[in-house]
Amino acid sequence: MSTAAIIPAAGLGVRLGGEAPKAFREVGGDSLLVHAVRGLSAATAAGLSCFVVAVPPGTEDVVRKQLDPYVGPAELRVVPGGAERTDSVRAALDLVPAEGIDCVLVHDAARSFVPVDVIERVVAAVLAGAPAVVPVIPVTDTIKRVDGDGVVVDTPDRSALVAVQTPQGFEPSVLRRAHAVEGAGATDDAMLCERLGVAVRTVEGSEDAFKVTRPRDLLLAEWILAERGAR
Repeated sequence: MSTAAIIPAAGLGVRLGGEAPKAFREVGGDSLLVHAVRGLSAATAAGLSCFVVAVPPGTEDVVRKQLDPYVGPAELRVVPGGAERTDSVRAALDLVPAEGIDCVLVHDAARSFVPVDVIERVVAAVLAGAPAVVPVIPVTDTIKRVDGDGVVVDTPDRSALVAVQTPQGFEPSVLRRAHAVEGAGATDDAMLCERLGVAVRTVEGSEDAFKVTRPRDLLLAEWILAERGAR
């Protein structure tokens, strides 16, 4: 069993602010990207043998040196990312070994504190035969659908709604087929699979796998890091 992890980390993170790209922002003295790689490496049951990280062009050597201490025995490959998330994932996927990989994970660097058991659940589901797997948590807010003028159209039943997280896991050939087609408007890789008619299975996610998007999220990240250090 062998798993490859793709981490798209080329985004600027405009909503987060600051001069550095989002993945390079620090929490507890380490970048979000380092925390993400360290967390994936800790999932020993996932059998990670390869990391492919897409970064802002020109930062490849710096990132390679930064991440090398945290990938363990896994191979590390760093590639310049693209303008859109799908461009970065596609560029990274081209560097995933064509043979010997049973599962490919795609993980947002901004979801740096996903628990090990979530990662291992995703991989286990792919290895059990699911072509595409996403971790999810229940939606607790009331959600309303609005039209172009901001007028409420309807209120979906939230019992049938979930919030999707990463890492998302895929059978390698399925992910390659998904990225071989037009990816306009896709906000995650599971959405590309849905467009092919591929069934996407869900597994239990975690509130700790939140996405660092705005400045206040850095405070929550610091709190999670401190809580884990106190255990």
